[in-house]
Amino acid sequence: MPDSGVHLVGLISDTHGLLRPRVHDALEGVELILHAGDVGRDGILDELRLIAPVKAVRGNTDAPDDPLLSDRIDLTLGGVRIHVSHGHELGSPTPARLAAHYDADVVVYGHTHQQQVIRIGDQLFVNPGSAGARRFSLLPSVARMTIADGKAEVQIIDLA
Repeated sequence: MPDSGVHLVGLISDTHGLLRPRVHDALEGVELILHAGDVGRDGILDELRLIAPVKAVRGNTDAPDDPLLSDRIDLTLGGVRIHVSHGHELGSPTPARLAAHYDADVVVYGHTHQQQVIRIGDQLFVNPGSAGARRFSLLPSVARMTIADGKAEVQIIDLA
């Protein structure tokens, strides 16, 4: 029997050791935070846990032996299958490349620092952008995912 509740999930990536104060407001009220890698220094996940429970994957700049980070996260929430990985495992991740490797309803990734929410068929691909230091002339951001009635919608939130 599918879960009929509404779920709010915070999506964040590429903090690279910096957690902007606006993240607390942007992710207020979420029940879970999914970090798509390149976490950076110790303490970032602890600070995010002040907002909500956190699950995080390892990015290409994270320590390979960090016990707080997984290579990938696969979970189901509200009837929606979610996959999280940094994306660097595919070289330069694109929604098309991710679609060829992962069959989840929602695929969350980072690495490129570029915000993106795109549908390919029945799959939703989300890069919340980089929440850390501004790089590549891209504005820092996070995302909020709402899951209801077995469907996911995502809103990118600018942190600048």
